[in-house]
Amino acid sequence: MSRALYSLVSQFFQALPGRGAARIAGMASPAFDKEIFFFGPYKIDPREVFLVSKHSFALVNLKPVVPGHVLVSSKRVVPRFTDLSSEEVCDLWLTARNVGEKVEKHFKASSLTLAIQDGPQAGQTVPHVHIHVLPRKASDFEKNDEIYDAIDDKAKAMNDHLNLDKERRDRTMDEMEAEAKDLRALFD
Repeated sequence: MSRALYSLVSQFFQALPGRGAARIAGMASPAFDKEIFFFGPYKIDPREVFLVSKHSFALVNLKPVVPGHVLVSSKRVVPRFTDLSSEEVCDLWLTARNVGEKVEKHFKASSLTLAIQDGPQAGQTVPHVHIHVLPRKASDFEKNDEIYDAIDDKAKAMNDHLNLDKERRDRTMDEMEAEAKDLRALFD
């Protein structure tokens, strides 16, 4: 890790009052519903967003793989992880850690999967840096690593094997809004 990045990470951690500080650089600001968010080329309805930090936002997933599967994305629309500044990288991961801690408890899970698909050959379907945060439970997948295939919409053979198309469907805005509202309360 470069000296500059180490210094930046240290500053972030020193600024946090306690281990699980809920408010990182304006996180959970009540005014976030006035911001405009994009996920790649898609404008995100603020009702889908449940947490905002200085450089990132968390939103519910249109097609969750497991209950509580949410996304943490950079505010700046960039396709690749290496396109982010050091400050954006720190903020993205701190936000993902905070979200993961809350959704794991909320969905009564025992573990988390945090995943980034960085580029189209890695399975990235929306050209915008984002982290999948998935609360995990024992036996939620027969083989643990099947979750990565489930995240990847292009894994047709695995989808057929797991019958994900039967299980996964686009949720309505009302369903996503209700989940986002429920999750927002975790950060108040």
